[in-house]
Amino acid sequence: MKDFLVAICLVAAISLIYFTANFSNTSKLFSHSVFGENENNTDKTNVSHILFGIAGSAETWKNRSRYSELWWRPNVTRGFVWLDETPSALGNEPWPETFPPYRVSQDTSAFKYTCSDGNRSAVRIARVVKESFKLGFKNVRWFVMGDDDTVFFTENLVTVLAKYDHNQMYYIGGNSESVEQDVVCSYSIAYGGGGFAISYPLAAELVKILDDCINRYHYLCASDQKVGGCMDEIGIPLTKELGFHQMDITGSPRGFLAAHPLVPLVSLHHLDMVHPLIPLMSQVDSVNKVIEAYTKDTSRMLQQSLCYDLNRNWSVSVSWGYSVQLYPWLMNVRELVTPIRTFQTFNGFEEPFTFSTRPNYVEPCKRPIEYYLDQVTDIRNGETLTSYNRPGDINKQCENEQYKPALAVRMVNVKASILSPRVWRQVPRRQCCEVINGEDGFESVLHIRIRGCNQWETITPPFYDKYGEFADFQRMV
Repeated sequence: MKDFLVAICLVAAISLIYFTANFSNTSKLFSHSVFGENENNTDKTNVSHILFGIAGSAETWKNRSRYSELWWRPNVTRGFVWLDETPSALGNEPWPETFPPYRVSQDTSAFKYTCSDGNRSAVRIARVVKESFKLGFKNVRWFVMGDDDTVFFTENLVTVLAKYDHNQMYYIGGNSESVEQDVVCSYSIAYGGGGFAISYPLAAELVKILDDCINRYHYLCASDQKVGGCMDEIGIPLTKELGFHQMDITGSPRGFLAAHPLVPLVSLHHLDMVHPLIPLMSQVDSVNKVIEAYTKDTSRMLQQSLCYDLNRNWSVSVSWGYSVQLYPWLMNVRELVTPIRTFQTFNGFEEPFTFSTRPNYVEPCKRPIEYYLDQVTDIRNGETLTSYNRPGDINKQCENEQYKPALAVRMVNVKASILSPRVWRQVPRRQCCEVINGEDGFESVLHIRIRGCNQWETITPPFYDKYGEFADFQRMV
């Protein structure tokens, strides 16, 4: 009997060892590898942990370098712009220190590419992440890809990436804003122009299969499609972050930017394909103006706040650091947070987009009065004062008598406390604002304060009629 019990225990022990070994192997199917050449792996993620790979060409760089120069910080940001050949325009001149350093990509002529509507430079650009990885830089947690006409907002990029464990496999980015582009290319890939981030462990897996994968997806036209196909083979889905902006739009982006999602602004793209961000300025100057505000309060950039002037029945939408829209009537919040369709799709259609929009009325009495960033100033106690002016008569003015008090406002001043990046670690909430000088009559300056909402406070003021409508709704018609 004793021998029998010993035999039972022995069989049980062997079975347990066998089960444990096989369970360990099976669990690898669902785990993300944790490894990397990183030092100080527990330190908080900062910009030095990012290696940028900027896709360009010697030809496009001539004009697009001005965009990279706006956000690149020499001796702070790390990475390269990857060109197809050594830029000849330099001659004997040294490469400007204000540019990202450049590398010439490896020859990709041996790769298969059969997309008749595309450009085989997609193969070279898809390999930027591999060539960046092979450089062997130390202490890299994230490889961030973008185009030479992408403008990154690096502090906000760090804020977004810091939410994720860089020891896990992450593929982070955004889709196109245009449904027609997403249908053609895919809803499940990160669009390269808006930029995307690949964690070190995922990059290490990707480089093993990338070249063969590019050949397998020879029929896909774009580099980001090819990278997305490889991610599918590894089994890592896209983690979407709405602050990456591919900007597959034409026309004016002002309606899009005036109602930004409640997320940090990470990137802007295709800036040469849209009107200047700020009317009556050059595109580079307007982007530089936006960056000027961004440097003062990175987390608040483009964050939308809404308030009402009940004495004059006005609605106000503030896109901090960019614009203010003044409506001389009362609107509900749902409308105010919906972007005005000042833009079109690539093919010139009014819609559809991957977010809700509302009409851009031709009639001046149905349009808001618009103000754009003029100055941003640091004031005491960690606050900023931003000023917004009407940039000339960009639209025909409404001649309705009730519009005149609003048209008398030539400038809007907005005071706000600097927003801590820590707010993005919590469930985001739109901040409240209030009109300080909400008096009847004509005033040339409107003063607004943005602040955190009080407990139980909502944005919409409590003056509904019994049907739930605004009792004093006064849209001009």
